[in-house]
Amino acid sequence: MTTPPHLAAQLAVNVLDARSLLAAFGVLGVGVVMFAETGLLVGFFLPGDSLLFTAGLLCSGTADRAVHLSLGPLLVAAALGALAGAQCGYLLGRKAGGALLARSRSKRLHEGAQRAEELLERYGFAKAIVLARFVPVVRTVLNPMAGALGAPVRTFTLWQVIGGLVWSLGLTLAGYALGSSVPDVDRYLLPLVALIVLVSLIPLLSEVLRSRRAAKAREEQG
Repeated sequence: MTTPPHLAAQLAVNVLDARSLLAAFGVLGVGVVMFAETGLLVGFFLPGDSLLFTAGLLCSGTADRAVHLSLGPLLVAAALGALAGAQCGYLLGRKAGGALLARSRSKRLHEGAQRAEELLERYGFAKAIVLARFVPVVRTVLNPMAGALGAPVRTFTLWQVIGGLVWSLGLTLAGYALGSSVPDVDRYLLPLVALIVLVSLIPLLSEVLRSRRAAKAREEQG
């Protein structure tokens, strides 16, 4: 019995490769990955940043013609997945506390949890929730951490929506804008994705530097 071509492609998908995910599942896959990466601890390894950027790139029509997505449905799927996922992660954190994280043996996940807790302690709920969206792994574990640490529902919801929309729509539109203005830009996809990941860390790095300068200034005044 032969396997239909479209089913074979889905079965052979590489979940760590953005283009492979998009070729197999399209816009629906973007929504599912956004939800899993931001709402379920098991999704910490998924390529959120590169998936959003690549999906936007493939909407431009000037990139890989084998895969073409529609920008409108893509933006909706990305935003809904990111927002619903974060809210789900928060609710899981409120109910299960640190039990879910404690069961995991992933060193990378525990390191992400430590960075998430440091963000929450240093910047408070509002700023940490927004900043975490731009840091891989941290954006997965901060949501349940915020729930476990008792972040108010209204505060968490407001700032996760703001951060989620800026992150998901911003990266998607950045990919679309670049794909629309640069011919054959998909040839440079790997270095572009690496650059996007680095750029996504700028808000966090700027906050860290500003915090250190403020602490140094207080020490000098003291």
